Amino acid sequence: MLKVGVISDTHIPINSLNISSEIKKHFKGVDLILHAGDLISLDVLNDLKKIAPVTAVSGNMDNFDVKAKLPKKQVIKIDKYRIGLIHDPGNLKKKEEILKNYFPTDKLDILIYGHTHVPACDTYKKTIFFNPGSATDTIFAPYKSVGLIYLNSTLKTNIIKLKD
Repeated sequence: MLKVGVISDTHIPINSLNISSEIKKHFKGVDLILHAGDLISLDVLNDLKKIAPVTAVSGNMDNFDVKAKLPKKQVIKIDKYRIGLIHDPGNLKKKEEILKNYFPTDKLDILIYGHTHVPACDTYKKTIFFNPGSATDTIFAPYKSVGLIYLNSTLKTNIIKLKD
């Protein structure tokens, strides 16, 4: 079984100075970390790479260096699974349009996104739409959170409410 840590909207160093020890505890032993944008600083990648390999996309609040280094979207293939990674997918009420416009030829098993800061997990036509929430901010959400995805013969998601 593969274990994937999912994080978004870290906004470091604006909302926090670094990745918290609680996040590091939850991500201990993950095989990969996916960051769905709004890192703000590339230092976030360096901090997360101390835990596991990282794949990330840029977000609307990221500085020039982050936007120059990271794509706006990616498709990650892990075993039989296809994972879309994007920061802002647009109008979430129009999921079919999101899949057609951003991932027109990719049949995704899961689409990971950020931007809203609100943790969410729902399914549309066999594609799971997964937002881990914001790891450092509660401006739009009742709590800070990250996510875990377990890939085996089935795909399982988990949103983790952070204490600090």
